[in-house]
Amino acid sequence: MIQNIFHTAIYQPIYNALAALVSVVPGADVGIAIILLTILVKLILLPLSLVAVRSQMAMQEIDPELKRLRKDLKGKPEELARQTMALFKEKKVKPFASILLVFVQLPVIIGLYFVFLKEGSGAGFDPALLYAFISVPSTVSFNFLSFIDLTSASIVLAFLVAASQFVASSLVLPKPAAKTNDEGPSFQSDFARSMHIQMRYVFPVIIGIIAYVISAAIALYFLVSNLFAIGQELYVRRVRAQKQPTAGSV
Repeated sequence: MIQNIFHTAIYQPIYNALAALVSVVPGADVGIAIILLTILVKLILLPLSLVAVRSQMAMQEIDPELKRLRKDLKGKPEELARQTMALFKEKKVKPFASILLVFVQLPVIIGLYFVFLKEGSGAGFDPALLYAFISVPSTVSFNFLSFIDLTSASIVLAFLVAASQFVASSLVLPKPAAKTNDEGPSFQSDFARSMHIQMRYVFPVIIGIIAYVISAAIALYFLVSNLFAIGQELYVRRVRAQKQPTAGSV
């Protein structure tokens, strides 16, 4: 049941969109079509993504106040919950925006992944999966920009994926709180620092290896997604910086 819904509502529309794009892009370049389709899907999800990013940044800004509330109201869970929700309302923070984004975006991301994985094999488009108004592309080129074979591994794209993932992780991940001299051993703080190091340095390497092992088509998708995420984060930061009161202003 779920598989049929996923195939009909997610996979097949993405598959047909890719076929339509291949038919109109220069040289029937599958790589260019992958880039355009990835950007198109990201733009459709952009409003929800922006809400999630803004909420995440707002959560980082109010983190000192949250820590103060937890310290002052230790042992008073009901009052802590009430004041925390009041703080979220005052600062216009939507703590569940990121969770909602995951629920909405995850099926689409999985759909994109499987579509690009199938086409990255070089098998060509299956007429049985195309809508009646979508024609099978007369020619299909898996040679992206005439020098990267999307049906095989690409060390160049894999390296760019790892590098862009590192930049994206560095921008998105909040820095762990620095240890103070009077701070004793803390499992929570040590775990947070460990996770920060792994997500910032280890995860990009893992993603780069995956991008190299699977196919250049998937690597291209990862790269475009990372670049879009970087641009989105920088845009939100710029807008928030412009809204912040300047020093000395009343």
